[in-house]
Amino acid sequence: MACAASGTKVTLRFGAKTFSNNCLRGYSNSSVAYPIAQTLGSLSSPIRVQHVAYSSNLTVKNSKSRDLSMKLASTTASLKVNSEERVTVLVIGEGGREHALCYALDRSPSCDAVFCAPGNSGIAQSGDATCIPDLDISNSDSVISFCRNWGVGLVVVGPEAPLVAGLANELVKAGIPTFGPSSEAAALEGSKDFMKKLCDKYNIPTAKYRTFTDPSKAKQYVKDQGAPIVVKADGLAAGKGVVVAMTLDEAFEAIDSMLVEGSFGSAGSKVIIEEYLEGEEVSFFALVDGETALPLESAQDHKRVGDGDVGPNTGGMGAYSPAPIVTEELKCKVMESIILPTVKGMAAEGCKFVGLLYAGLIIEKKSGLPKLIEYNVRFGDPECQVGDRLYMFCLLLNMTSSTRFLCIS
Repeated sequence: MACAASGTKVTLRFGAKTFSNNCLRGYSNSSVAYPIAQTLGSLSSPIRVQHVAYSSNLTVKNSKSRDLSMKLASTTASLKVNSEERVTVLVIGEGGREHALCYALDRSPSCDAVFCAPGNSGIAQSGDATCIPDLDISNSDSVISFCRNWGVGLVVVGPEAPLVAGLANELVKAGIPTFGPSSEAAALEGSKDFMKKLCDKYNIPTAKYRTFTDPSKAKQYVKDQGAPIVVKADGLAAGKGVVVAMTLDEAFEAIDSMLVEGSFGSAGSKVIIEEYLEGEEVSFFALVDGETALPLESAQDHKRVGDGDVGPNTGGMGAYSPAPIVTEELKCKVMESIILPTVKGMAAEGCKFVGLLYAGLIIEKKSGLPKLIEYNVRFGDPECQVGDRLYMFCLLLNMTSSTRFLCIS
């Protein structure tokens, strides 16, 4: 299988003080190499853009000067960037996540200009990026043409749908460095059945499950297992394809909605029936280069629509970071039992994962141990918007330029 990044490597090195107590048993003193595609000559752009622009009429101003040796402070570390040239970045997406990414990239000393396609009015009004609302991000040829015309040296793909559709594959094939996994690796989010089978094969802790396409067989399995139980659409459903059914009738209704009525289209043509796990949900993030993973920060979001954590999932209505439940010891456990086996498993399957791996976990009440609920293959929304440490990992996106070297100490 093709992977979304190959070629030149740039290295991240992490000092022992990156993580308190140096708990990661060798991981915090490691180097992480990010493969990137060979660039098409010098892709650094001399322009600095602002506000909303349409591809036929961009408004630009002179590039603002930046001290390339400056240090960016965070709550736990500092980031030092040494670079001979700055890069123009295109962020793909239109949500609060993309605004957070644009905000961070715009303030990076190695970023010359930021575009966002299609962007939104908040991004445009803030001046954090030039929005390109008429760029069709579903058309890889259009995105590649824009990148070449405007000297884009890095594309950051925000949402999952373009990744699953293969945008990163096409950009890398065209020689444009891209932060985000290939479509093959993005199947970790694009198909819950794929993710579950990977867990089975590589002994990654997750909830017991079965996959169904026949509604009658799915209902019989639910009857055998009892409620509460979880019903999930296999494909992408904008964070709304999960039903935590507290009764059999709720589970049957969810099965009918997905398999009979087609409420999620092809994404719901297959369903995963999963055991209900009692515990606290948490989001965990890691940067992955295909072979090695670097843990970032945890977060928790407010998922359910009603006060008191009741009602259907919404996809997130705000978040906070770090998650109080994620101790250094638990972080080590997540890395050793979930993240690293996943990275190694994907490599063994021939589709190395390169990008941001976002694990949706539950800390099981009865055991206190983490289990994998789902994977996302991109930054979370709203999680990307909160916390100094999440802001820090937005700045780390500069690592995909072969002329930059990042060092956390």
